[in-house]
Amino acid sequence: MKNKNIYPWVVVALLWVVALLNYMDRQMLSTMRDAMMVDIKELELAANFGRLMAVFLWIYGLMSPVAGIIADRINRKWLIVGSLFVWSAVTLLMGYATSFDQIYILRAVMGVSEALYIPAGLSLIADYHTDKSRSLAIGIHMTGLYMGQALGGFGATLAENYSWEVTFHWFGLVGIVYSIVLILFLKDKKDHSVEAEKAAGSRFDLSSVFKSFTMLLTNISFWVILIYFAAPSLPGWATKNWLPTLFSENLSMDMAQAGPLSTITIAISSFIGVIAGGILSDKWVQRNVRGRIYTGAIGLGLTIPALLFLGMGQSFFTILAGGICFGIGYGIFDANNMPILCQFISSRNRATAYGVMNMTGVFAGAAITDILGRSTDNGDLGQNFALLAIIVFAALAIQLLFLKPKMVDFKD
Repeated sequence: MKNKNIYPWVVVALLWVVALLNYMDRQMLSTMRDAMMVDIKELELAANFGRLMAVFLWIYGLMSPVAGIIADRINRKWLIVGSLFVWSAVTLLMGYATSFDQIYILRAVMGVSEALYIPAGLSLIADYHTDKSRSLAIGIHMTGLYMGQALGGFGATLAENYSWEVTFHWFGLVGIVYSIVLILFLKDKKDHSVEAEKAAGSRFDLSSVFKSFTMLLTNISFWVILIYFAAPSLPGWATKNWLPTLFSENLSMDMAQAGPLSTITIAISSFIGVIAGGILSDKWVQRNVRGRIYTGAIGLGLTIPALLFLGMGQSFFTILAGGICFGIGYGIFDANNMPILCQFISSRNRATAYGVMNMTGVFAGAAITDILGRSTDNGDLGQNFALLAIIVFAALAIQLLFLKPKMVDFKD
């Protein structure tokens, strides 16, 4: 398994399941509101549901830079295992909650534990894969996120046939069991592991953290990447948290059908996008150092008409077409975020850098989740979806004008 040609793909396969569980456990709540409001009356108000979704994002965002700092300094295997175990246990406990306050607190704890995974997981994959396979490897990993999002859409269906409590119990147990599989088979990259062991107990001092952040924040290209990453996160998180509601309202469809339809549409199309975007980017960057930039731009460009279709469409065809177009475009964009970062940031600071990026994107998502919760109560959810296309267009222009890498893989 440790064969140098095979094990990098074993890592992708192992983390694919973690990515699936990461999004499945967080996503299913967005489709289970109708079932849960029978027992938890506060959820009848969409603004309260928006608060519940937003608290996860605010906590997740605040923890992301911390998660990156930790991932750059310790063995990432144990960080990933611990993260998975805790958020799975939280999912299990949500099935025992009897009040809005309990769900709210557990959702916040989930934000802490899930934030620890992404910077560690993506930096581990980036270390195992060279520029010739990096985008494809990241893209395949991202399909796990989309599959988790799609399966999370069945939360409403399972809750309708069994109960929302039982649904949380089973989803949580699956993650707890899989953490044992990771203990047995997942290995950190040797160079990173040795470096972490040598520096144990000394790399968390404030001076080293300050040095890492200084290197990042004085890098102009990193600021451009932050804008490029954050702006599309607005519609990205909007679709994760509010697309089932949009499908249900615009198509006059019960949530038990709208939830799976919306999440599966995004998941399948995003799957196509990340694979196509990963292959195209890995080939293009071999001929042109800006190949990954151009590939990401194609993805962002596709999301602009998609948002207009989703927000303004009233027929099944236009809304479904919007979901497919958005998924493909966002998948292409998603597959290239970490590979683009690798062209500007060295491996020793990539998890920290991605943690800051994740925080920026998640804060944007938390803000839009709250705004769309209020707009749902006011009846203008679709209009606000369409307006997000303007922000994406601005991010696309900034990316093309200012992101000009000088190498395929940044070296100190």
